[in-house]
Amino acid sequence: MLETLVEMLEGNSDHLGEFESRFDDVQDSQRPDAVTVCCSDSRVLQDHMWGNDRPGRVFTCSNIGNRVVQRTDSGPVVSGDVLYPVAHTHTDTVVVVGHTGCGAVTAAYDDLTDGISEPAGIEHCLDLLEPHLEAGVESLPSDLPREDAINNLVEYNVDRQVGFLVGSEDVPDGTTVVGVVYDFQDAYPGRRGEVHVVNVGGQTDVETLRDEYPNVTERVHRRWTD
Repeated sequence: MLETLVEMLEGNSDHLGEFESRFDDVQDSQRPDAVTVCCSDSRVLQDHMWGNDRPGRVFTCSNIGNRVVQRTDSGPVVSGDVLYPVAHTHTDTVVVVGHTGCGAVTAAYDDLTDGISEPAGIEHCLDLLEPHLEAGVESLPSDLPREDAINNLVEYNVDRQVGFLVGSEDVPDGTTVVGVVYDFQDAYPGRRGEVHVVNVGGQTDVETLRDEYPNVTERVHRRWTD
């Protein structure tokens, strides 16, 4: 009955052996280098994709569709989950992490094209996502295979989330906002599990990005062209 939990706790025991002594400097406070906004898909290894083994280095938020937007009575705002480390721990880098084959983007695509029925909680999440994807769905080539359409929209969604952050008055000037896609479907050049830079601060032109950020040239790739 609890076999899965037992296995997870056994994994935690292994974790203790490796990490127990690594919390000394962050027991009372944190100052992460970056906040990442990941999709909560189980295939997205949120910390491990960066090779991170240091507590306190990455503040990770996750939800279906790697959304940065939440609704309030006064309108859409940057989600408090994302804004907290920027506002209170002096984190100056935000990385929006999309991934190939995203189920949330797939559901949004299906709902916008054919209409689908989901439980209220999932519907709420899609309602937050779909306004950012609707124009992208409309501009997809009609003969594009479904898998390619989804992966193009994954990138398009990352662009929209980055754009919302860049345009928000709540995000301090000087904050670096980056959009990336984590690929495990061979949709980009490179190896499975590789992170590809698709957007920096709203800039999406590949050649411009490679010229401006030569230290990440080999990781700059895009599928979507405006």
